[in-house]
Amino acid sequence: MTDNVSLISGVASRYATALLDLSEEQGSVAEVEKALAGFEKLLQDSDDLRRLVYSPVFSADDQLKALTAVLDKAGMTGLAASFLKLAAKNRRLFAVPGMIDAFRAEVARRRGEVAADVVSANALSEAQLSTLKEALNAATGKVVTISAKVDPALIGGLVVKVGSRMIDTSLKTKLNSLKFAMKEVG
Repeated sequence: MTDNVSLISGVASRYATALLDLSEEQGSVAEVEKALAGFEKLLQDSDDLRRLVYSPVFSADDQLKALTAVLDKAGMTGLAASFLKLAAKNRRLFAVPGMIDAFRAEVARRRGEVAADVVSANALSEAQLSTLKEALNAATGKVVTISAKVDPALIGGLVVKVGSRMIDTSLKTKLNSLKFAMKEVG
């Protein structure tokens, strides 16, 4: 399993770097970023599209035809659409989510940014996100880009991951720690 994951991440990294180099040459990095985010949203919202992307049952031609129809309907053109079609043609559509993540990471690295994944029990307001971003900028000494998600199971608090560091202040974790401490006592 680990070999398969590293194989996919290696493929994703190579494709993402090539896409970023091309988009920098064409001066369309922001446009490609936006288009890839749009495709990612389509992928999240459609079970059929996920099935098309991840299922090995479909041939490369079938994937390419279906993907072309989806991209046309979504109005996605340009370098990002060509990139996605190339991935389908080369039977690499299953690795596209990893390619998108690798593209974002490489863009951030070249800009001197650091990505932070923030999970909260409730959606954070713009003011809360701004305050959190300022605190993370000060703590890391770099420009931090926040990717916020909501997980009601946390009950309250935040889980913040920046690089290899993670800070978990969620009530769920605190309650679990208390539960284990109580079991040790008796």
